[in-house]
Amino acid sequence: MAFVAGRPAVSISHDPFPEDAPHAEALWPAQQHWLELLCDGLTFDLAGLVPGPASPIPDMAHRFDLPELPAPADHEGLTLRPGPHLVAGGNSMPVMRALLGLACEMVRHFEDLVAVSWSPAGTVMGRRFFESVISAWLEGGPFPALGLTAFAETADGALESTGLDFWIGQELRIEPPLSTDRVAATRLGIRLVNHLVLAGGLEADDRIIASDGTPLALRPSRDRAIISVLRE
Repeated sequence: MAFVAGRPAVSISHDPFPEDAPHAEALWPAQQHWLELLCDGLTFDLAGLVPGPASPIPDMAHRFDLPELPAPADHEGLTLRPGPHLVAGGNSMPVMRALLGLACEMVRHFEDLVAVSWSPAGTVMGRRFFESVISAWLEGGPFPALGLTAFAETADGALESTGLDFWIGQELRIEPPLSTDRVAATRLGIRLVNHLVLAGGLEADDRIIASDGTPLALRPSRDRAIISVLRE
């Protein structure tokens, strides 16, 4: 496999459908075929390979640098996920960074890979956008708040994150009237998501100063599930 051959840090640790078993597809009719990839000492499953069925292309709510979802008639889906023994670690940062770094390598190698979805946030990203924001983060830049999380307007006019709970167990909610200016509120949300991911969440009330000098309060809800952002 050319992808693995060109990357010393990546190897195939298990192949249930080797090339020397030409009739193996009869053993797993209509089931997904997968490879186990070893990367930085961690294993990841790549599923949806031929000759089995492809992974379904998910219908994601938030798109970045992607005018429309790839059509299932013209594209097939693959699924990259942590191996079974890593599932207990869930969303641990070392595992997720390794997973996303491996996905970046795949985007760089496979020119036909047009988009990457991130199910915890319901997002899908064009290949160039994904590779750019993820590689920048892995090299020490800001967390990709637009991509690994997203923002949506609520019925009462607030701006609320989605997918942040995967990383810190909490979502962020920018309350009205602070949320009235959507562009400014989104910029604030991006800044706060980066801060909260670095901090690992928020347990008690906190205060920050917005870029325009406005003092803001950050208040976790009683169950700690939502962090509200308000003007003081």
